[in-house]
Amino acid sequence: MRDAVAAVFREEYGRAVSILLRTTGDLGLAEDAVQEAFAVAAERWPADGLPEQPGAWIITTARRRAVDRFRREAARGPKEAEASLLRAGGTPEAGSDDDVFGDDRLKLLFACCHPALGMPARVALALRVLGGLTTAQIAAAFLVAEPTMGQRISRAKAKIRDAGIPFRIPGAAELPERLAGVLAVVYLIYNEGYSAGLGDPAERTGLCAEALRLARTMVLLAPEEPEAEGLLALILFSESRRAARSAAGGILVPLAEQDRGAWDREFMTEAQVLVRRCLVRGRLGPYQLQAAIQAVHSGARRPEETDWRRIVRLYGLLAEVAPGPVVELNRAVAVAEVEGPLAALAIVDGLDLGGYHVFHAVRADLLRRLGRADDAAQEYRSALRLAPGAGERALLSLRLAQLGQAKD
Repeated sequence: MRDAVAAVFREEYGRAVSILLRTTGDLGLAEDAVQEAFAVAAERWPADGLPEQPGAWIITTARRRAVDRFRREAARGPKEAEASLLRAGGTPEAGSDDDVFGDDRLKLLFACCHPALGMPARVALALRVLGGLTTAQIAAAFLVAEPTMGQRISRAKAKIRDAGIPFRIPGAAELPERLAGVLAVVYLIYNEGYSAGLGDPAERTGLCAEALRLARTMVLLAPEEPEAEGLLALILFSESRRAARSAAGGILVPLAEQDRGAWDREFMTEAQVLVRRCLVRGRLGPYQLQAAIQAVHSGARRPEETDWRRIVRLYGLLAEVAPGPVVELNRAVAVAEVEGPLAALAIVDGLDLGGYHVFHAVRADLLRRLGRADDAAQEYRSALRLAPGAGERALLSLRLAQLGQAKD
């Protein structure tokens, strides 16, 4: 039953907060009420059984909790508070944003990505209230300390409350200034679901499906924005490999070792069409370039047919458009296939990513290929200590064991 509550949390948290925000107008109250509802569920469901409609149960319970809060704290009378909180939310006017998109979670996402907030705060807040991620999970995604992230989220909530930021999808003129933050949130929601599910496919279903749904909606909302198409393509490429990504016991299977016959060709074809369509517009952005890199991988029938020189060039463009150490780390992996592990190691050793498990895993692989087994083992242990997913840890443990066998 604990797993059932966790699954409902992953699938329903963002929607429940969105609905409560629509009826209360207070983000803090909405989030508190939903969290309290899940706490009640954790107590009652083991004895009472899983409700027929668990999401509806959570929303109803959260509304009651919000009514109780209003009765204690609001200056207005309890009857008025109750009438406000228990109404269904009204009928959208013809031609309104709701009429087309009918999506409370999308409106919550745009509210969190208001330009009054700094970009890091927008993304962090949306991950918290839409994705239901913990402060620790968000801090790990940003590679910052948990207390720092907690303060960032608290300040963002307060700014939304004090500025009266509206809960709605912006008009066409407002869309560009919020789009980058919204796309960044959708991408991080997907990545969090992907990471959580390495080794346990059930763990990733909710967040990954939500990110894919939001990405498709963003393409409808901004049909002329190539970055929206690029993000959708990037998610589709990743989803196309879901069945091939893990082996028995949940161990992660690296791209080069995957059964390419198990890739979802429908998703892959859709992604390839999107990549070709957005790239011809000539307004390159990070999501388009990352999707183009994945398109090169998907076009290779066998790992040895991968056009690594083209991938290196694409990473060079990505480093110009969106420079950063993680981009350089990924570029180094491609450089290793073209120029050898020594050239790649020179790039990796110049990066300040000591707290990132992938950095240590990449460095371990390069050191292994250079014959430096003891140094590689040390890096594998560092990666194993930092890796968040069970599937990744299983793979790193296997690599460490294989390294020891090779030495023997």
